[in-house]
Amino acid sequence: MNEVTKLYNQMLVNLEKGIDDLEKFTLDGNKSAGTRVRKNMQDIKNLAQQVRVEVQEMKNAVAA
Repeated sequence: MNEVTKLYNQMLVNLEKGIDDLEKFTLDGNKSAGTRVRKNMQDIKNLAQQVRVEVQEMKNAVAA
């Protein structure tokens, strides 16, 4: 499994992990759960950026 696949899978795991907190926030108004949702989304954003960088590096290596 290459690095891009690992990062992508980690994004999926984080999304699945955050569903419970999202429900607690939206249904119950739990503000702490909202904070956890925001942190989780920031982590996903960082992983997505790493995926973008890895893919770009792979594209550049093939073109060179």
